[in-house]
Amino acid sequence: MPRPIPGSRPWREQQLDSVLTFARRSALAGGGFGRLDAAGDVQVERGLELWINARMTYVFAIASMRAGTLDPLAEYGVRALRDLFVDPEHGGWFTAVTSDHRPAETRKGCYEHAFVVLAASAARLARVPGAAELLDEALAVHERRFWDERAGRCREAWDAGWTTVEAYRGVNSNMHTVEAYLTASDATGDPRWRHRALRICEQVVADARANDWRLPEHFDAEWRILLDYNASAPADPFRPFGATPGHGLEWSRLLIELEGALDDPPEWLVEAATALYTRAVHDGSVGDTIVYTTDWEGEPVTRERFHWVMAEAVAAADTLARRTDGAVGAADLDRWWRAIENHFVDQEHGSWHHELDDALRVSGRTWPDKPDAYHAVNALLLPDAPLAPTLARSLADG
Repeated sequence: MPRPIPGSRPWREQQLDSVLTFARRSALAGGGFGRLDAAGDVQVERGLELWINARMTYVFAIASMRAGTLDPLAEYGVRALRDLFVDPEHGGWFTAVTSDHRPAETRKGCYEHAFVVLAASAARLARVPGAAELLDEALAVHERRFWDERAGRCREAWDAGWTTVEAYRGVNSNMHTVEAYLTASDATGDPRWRHRALRICEQVVADARANDWRLPEHFDAEWRILLDYNASAPADPFRPFGATPGHGLEWSRLLIELEGALDDPPEWLVEAATALYTRAVHDGSVGDTIVYTTDWEGEPVTRERFHWVMAEAVAAADTLARRTDGAVGAADLDRWWRAIENHFVDQEHGSWHHELDDALRVSGRTWPDKPDAYHAVNALLLPDAPLAPTLARSLADG
């Protein structure tokens, strides 16, 4: 039987099963999810990372709602977040713990805590035991420690005791906060979270508009833009130098989702989503893929190609194509789905290669393993979901 057309519903269903089957191997006998290597073997010695555990919990909560029955790994993930990472003295969640569940990295970051909110929100919608209590705690911590009412954005990170806040401010963590707040609003019915998501987007869009839609991501403690940040470490996995086209694409999708979540959305959301998408595609496209970063003139800097960038590319293109009746994004979809099939799908081990070099060979300079199923799962399911509410809410609603 011939393989389904890349991007078609049968193809996406096959890929979703492959990605989820691979991800299940990350479950550790002692609790939580470990980091998977490229072949799908869990690296027990590396311990447990909060962002991976939160994302895996989200993925298996989504899988539960897709299947219409509770996936045991969704409950497994909620227990890990409630029991293994919690700081019993100061509250919040440690960034990493050892394989025997001792604190390994005690820094407390907005990025990781946003994913706890996202995971707990999806798990609550999936009716996972313990998820409602986890979400209440996660939202309370995020509001108290990370939300900055004056700035209308989130602080980046604290020490273990919440005594010293990092001077850096970042858009990446705020982007995932927008996603988490929208899903939390859908899970709780509280409009406060989507209104805060709008405030974050207002600031981000203003900075991008003033920078020819190349999104500044790094700031000092007073939210002054740092365009040269990490110029000596341009391939950093979380704070790379320059503009990140994949984030421009991700923001464009989130702006459309935010529009659908608001009762009276501002008109600039669609304009900004279109502009961010157009700039990211123009600057980042090399052949049928998109590079990791560019400089502020739009020239590629880090030319590796990441699976998450391609996942966000097809998700954004599909979202904008539907919102604009095909005027934006539709022309790119077939090319990018085929690129994922041709370059990223791992026919030997399953799931998707996380990184390719400039010659489109499997690489590992920034992402040597396959720890993440979240981006691929979203990309494979979003085309079947409405533009609003969020994916988790729409699955919960059937």
